[in-house]
Amino acid sequence: MRVVIAEDQVLLREGLARLFEDAGHHVVASLGDAEQLLTTVAKHNADLVVIDIRMPPSYTDEGARAAAELKATHPELGVLVLSQHVETSQAVELVAQGGFGYLLKDRVLRVDEFLSAAERVASGGSALDPQVVASLVSGRGDDDPLAALTEREHEVLELMAQGLTNAGIAKRLYLSGRTVEAHVRHVLMKLNLPESEDAHRRVLAVLARLNAAQPQ
Repeated sequence: MRVVIAEDQVLLREGLARLFEDAGHHVVASLGDAEQLLTTVAKHNADLVVIDIRMPPSYTDEGARAAAELKATHPELGVLVLSQHVETSQAVELVAQGGFGYLLKDRVLRVDEFLSAAERVASGGSALDPQVVASLVSGRGDDDPLAALTEREHEVLELMAQGLTNAGIAKRLYLSGRTVEAHVRHVLMKLNLPESEDAHRRVLAVLARLNAAQPQ
């Protein structure tokens, strides 16, 4: 996997590069801002871009805008956005494009999870930080469809929304594949969502349902 990193914090940028290199990936470029990002990606034929959502000079939405532009010009490119804080609406909008991930920077410390998410995004899948998913799932009334889910179904739902496949969910929860399939089927039925074998379409359906049910 050929990786480009755009992160203004030097220590984090170097740490990310080390993680990818140690995992056998190739960091083809490392930048401190987003100004030359498009040119760099095209030059190195990258598979994945990891970018901070807040970049110089204003530290507002430079990274988010660059990420959106990258997906518009290179739809096959995997783009993984890192953020210091949970920004629910923006996260859902970004991850809905496919080949897109949105993780909190703290997630980097969980190396195996982080690398797994990065590889999933580079392969065209989705990755949404568990804290973002939790913020979408929590704080609802008894009349919400989520109230009908069992505790285990809630766990499965959160992992579905993070972008994990059935096999990934089974591994995370130490369940059999058949058991996970049953839980997923029940979750989709209770949320009135169509079943789909396409992992990304399933993520989009779940996110759309959760986002629509957010308190206004």
